[in-house]
Amino acid sequence: MIDFEEAAKLLLSHDNIYILTHRSPDGDTIGCGFGLYYALTSLGKNAAVLCSDELPRRYNYLYGDYADKRFSPEYFVAVDIADTKLLGTELKKYADYIDLCIDHHQSNTHFAKKMLIEPDASAACEVLYKVLEKAEIPITKTIAECLYTGIVTDSGCFRYPATTAETHRIAAKLIDKGIPYAYINRQVFETKSKQRIAIESYAITHMEYYLDEKCAFVAVSNDLFLETGVADDDLEGLAPLTTELETVEVGILVKERDRGKFRVSMRSVKSTDVSAICAKFGGGGHYFAAGCMIEGTLADVRMRLLKEVASAMGIDLWVI
Repeated sequence: MIDFEEAAKLLLSHDNIYILTHRSPDGDTIGCGFGLYYALTSLGKNAAVLCSDELPRRYNYLYGDYADKRFSPEYFVAVDIADTKLLGTELKKYADYIDLCIDHHQSNTHFAKKMLIEPDASAACEVLYKVLEKAEIPITKTIAECLYTGIVTDSGCFRYPATTAETHRIAAKLIDKGIPYAYINRQVFETKSKQRIAIESYAITHMEYYLDEKCAFVAVSNDLFLETGVADDDLEGLAPLTTELETVEVGILVKERDRGKFRVSMRSVKSTDVSAICAKFGGGGHYFAAGCMIEGTLADVRMRLLKEVASAMGIDLWVI
């Protein structure tokens, strides 16, 4: 493990850097990736942001002017990636070459040569902000937009338990750079496609409740993907819907993108560690927000998850 100062020195000492983001990219990995990109290129370095999946349209204000220029990299940096399994199909070839990881997940598998992990930070962008401070790289308005986006998305607009006074202080400094924070919040949390509205309506209508209504479960099947034409980025931020009922303590969203393969997103609003639950299926994340991948039938996946949630909550299985 290294500190902010050593991470800053490592970034400053290399000139040709590939920045790796995780599959199914969210605001934090995109904000961290492009925030670092703009910081490095401001110093005259070569940098490129890579992702296995298409970047969500809602974040195009961060990468609209980005020109993807590939070169021979001498250094690889992973941002907001807890495990090389999250690199995705296109980037998995770099799994054994990652020099530095900047992250905030407690479940990080320590895969890089140098690790900077701050599990108490609300977002990887919060960690990167401190690295750029140590590197004495000026935080421009463009960089500030990236970092604010990552912080506001991963903190749930400052609602999630990982939000601290330090999170608010950093956000305030970024706002002082003149960023359009109201636009960013609307773009991230309120602007939705027709397909997204349809999926939200489906999720609310078809949500199932278990464990004396302490657990909510909703599944988006492969057939529904095909029927509605919904894109993966339209599902970002859907998991918190599962915890909106006042009695719910754990919410589960499962997405079947390929037949028999379910991507699971779990949320907790009280004392259940969903990262520990997801770890049992080869996943991980944070105490209150985590994910994993499970193969099987929907009925099998549902029961396996509910059994683990019941065990973690100390509830008899018969309640399922």
